[in-house]
Amino acid sequence: MRVRQLQLTDFRSYAHAQIMLDEGPSILVGPNGHGKTNLVEALIYLANLRSHRVSTDAPLVRTGCEQAVIRAEILHDSRRLLAELAIVPGKSNRARLNKTPLARPREIIGALKAIAFAPEDLALIRGEPSVRRRYLDELLCARYPRFAGVKADYDRVLKQRNTLLRTAYLAKKTGGRGPGSAELATLDAWDAHLAEHGGELLAGRLALAADLAEPVAKAHSRIADGRSEVTLVYTSELGDDLTADSGVLTARLSVALAGARAKEVERGSTLVGPHRDDVELTLGDLPVKGYASHGETWSVALALRLGAFELLRSDGTAPILILDDVFAELDGTRRERLAEYAEAAPQTLITCAVAADVPTRLTGARFDVWEGEIRHVL
Repeated sequence: MRVRQLQLTDFRSYAHAQIMLDEGPSILVGPNGHGKTNLVEALIYLANLRSHRVSTDAPLVRTGCEQAVIRAEILHDSRRLLAELAIVPGKSNRARLNKTPLARPREIIGALKAIAFAPEDLALIRGEPSVRRRYLDELLCARYPRFAGVKADYDRVLKQRNTLLRTAYLAKKTGGRGPGSAELATLDAWDAHLAEHGGELLAGRLALAADLAEPVAKAHSRIADGRSEVTLVYTSELGDDLTADSGVLTARLSVALAGARAKEVERGSTLVGPHRDDVELTLGDLPVKGYASHGETWSVALALRLGAFELLRSDGTAPILILDDVFAELDGTRRERLAEYAEAAPQTLITCAVAADVPTRLTGARFDVWEGEIRHVL
């Protein structure tokens, strides 16, 4: 899989931009703030329906414009796909595949598979559990696009259930009678939906974590010269003995929700479910978070991304690899190890402020990006 052409309209700083890309490495060089990261951000958004830099869509649209448009011509074996996405803050985004409108934007997930590594990925280690859950969910959807619908259904039910619990909490706090039989009956219905979608999402995450553990460990061993072993384990409040069986997990979620009902009404929030889970990372015998050095943190974060790359490649579709301003942050050994992965990818996009930061072995197309202008350097 690779991107042949990328076109942007009113995306970030670009009124219009177009870049033709070839297989192998492509290096985008330019000072910070001149637009090089905006180009790869568009591809990351197209792959995940989410930016790696911001949590909302509004900053992606050029100031004064109503929408931004991303168009990418994607080559997958002998197939050619034209993926188009219109980003409309405050409204539903619109997506087309080969000129055909899609009913939901999430149906475009899978047209482009991309693994990106950026300085922001240190949050995979140092950040809150939500960052690691998002990492798993994005990889799960890239691997099996149907899970985008499962995740959307779970989030929708969770939001509705939290609204009902919050209403009950506020009524009780202000001296109201609290939830009566009708409200509790409604909560029972939401419990059933949450358990169903949550069981399916949890089963997908558990299976993914089991498949991902070995590629991540191997990637880290390669990056860090085998100095310490990294382990990855999915953790859930439902227990440690979970298997990736959605029916069994749905039943366990139902029991857990029933047991937490009184406490949830008291607190006004859903306290049970995949939205509270985490990924536990250990380096040797110690948790990575709070114990790893700065260099070790970089190595583990990089291993998470490269392990994901290897897992998708083992499934039969090697994704494109995006390395956004990371070579300058790495020491010589880690640069060379990362360069080895970049060479193995069918297409790698690299951004940097200084071309000398990129190992010389990564020869390919070079683009100079200056004040929003993109120039192909022959």
